Amino acid sequence: MEFGNIESPMYARLRLFFSTVYTRMQVKPSTQPIIVVLPLCHSDDTEPARASRKQYKETLYSVLFDMNVPAVCAVNQAVLALYASKRTSGIIVHIGFNVTSVVPIFQGRVMHEIGVETVGQGALKLTGFLKELMQRRNISCESPYTVRTIKEKLCYVAADYEAELRKDTQASCEVDGEGWFTLSEERFKTAEILFQPHIGGMRAMGLHKAVSLCMDHCYNSEVVGDDSWYKTVVLAGGSSCLPGLPERLEKELHQFLPPYISEGIRVLPPAFGTDSAWFGAKTISNVSTFNETWCVKKKQFRQKIRRNGPSFVNSW
Repeated sequence: MEFGNIESPMYARLRLFFSTVYTRMQVKPSTQPIIVVLPLCHSDDTEPARASRKQYKETLYSVLFDMNVPAVCAVNQAVLALYASKRTSGIIVHIGFNVTSVVPIFQGRVMHEIGVETVGQGALKLTGFLKELMQRRNISCESPYTVRTIKEKLCYVAADYEAELRKDTQASCEVDGEGWFTLSEERFKTAEILFQPHIGGMRAMGLHKAVSLCMDHCYNSEVVGDDSWYKTVVLAGGSSCLPGLPERLEKELHQFLPPYISEGIRVLPPAFGTDSAWFGAKTISNVSTFNETWCVKKKQFRQKIRRNGPSFVNSW
């Protein structure tokens, strides 16, 4: 839904999608509860975006219960990434496809009242910028898949950008069916737009500034007496696996924030790489109270629909 992949009529598309999954897995829908990862909601979402998310969530429940799924657990992807790191509180920095989200979570709940910060650079921007840098050196590559593969194999985040410019950073990799590619400065310039967006011609907040702003809001919110809950930052999303990112972000936060906030900050890489959300889902599904605490049952859903109408599902 977030990327416009689910077209109208939404119910029919979702039904086909889940039917295909269950058929290929050779599993009957009625045998197991299902965990569904929901896209992040941002405080600055437009009304149409909010309405689309609500409609999506409502239709999701309807489709799954019509397929006789006994219970549904719909969880925010940032929460799952945090659980994968064996934590229930902290700040998730999720580098998504289009944007990067900075999400404060306390005891498993997204703190929307504090605010979810968003940065305009996501994985798509990084791949696009790498392609642009390669073209400047007459390195021809038309396929976005090939550029993404090169990014994953060769790119990294510089601990010190200016110092890295003075080094010999040349390295090569092979992409199946495309041959060998050699990069030098492009290897670390690509990810530098996370911290210095202007290098890529973008007007946006640097990642360290967005995380600092979130931490400042957490500090001022005085949610709990102990302020250490927001000083653990956990990275999530495919591009967050770039080597050097945790160390660079931690360094920038210590330099940018005042000592009374920066003391004790740790930035952790994704616990399970690109599969962190999946492992987070696996973690909660193994909790003894999973069915009772986390899930919405079919009977609950039907009763609430009859009593409150479709909009009730947005409160789950």
